[in-house]
Amino acid sequence: MFPAENLRDWSGQKVIDPDGDKVGELEAVYVDTSTDQPAFVTVKVGMLGKRLVFVPVDGATVSPNAVRVRYPKKLIHEAPSIDTDGELTGAEEPKVFAHYDLPYTATSVGERRLGRR
Repeated sequence: MFPAENLRDWSGQKVIDPDGDKVGELEAVYVDTSTDQPAFVTVKVGMLGKRLVFVPVDGATVSPNAVRVRYPKKLIHEAPSIDTDGELTGAEEPKVFAHYDLPYTATSVGERRLGRR
């Protein structure tokens, strides 16, 4: 395992938790708009993969066939989600951070903190 870099290249790969349990499939990367650094990934979950949950990338590592995140599967599956054709609203962003007990600092009025890349 090595630190996750260029997460966009891992789209479609499986995401696993610290115990090696499959969480779902990596769908997209969301960057912090103030730093342009990856902050979260969305992971397709559910029987048909119709729901996307947000998972922080801090501490994520990759292997030849998976992205390992540092959060347990149960916590991830309870995370705020959107439909596969949905969009995270600015009003929902603080809930994503709060779910993982991460600090959230609002940006200027009307600006988003997370942007999909």
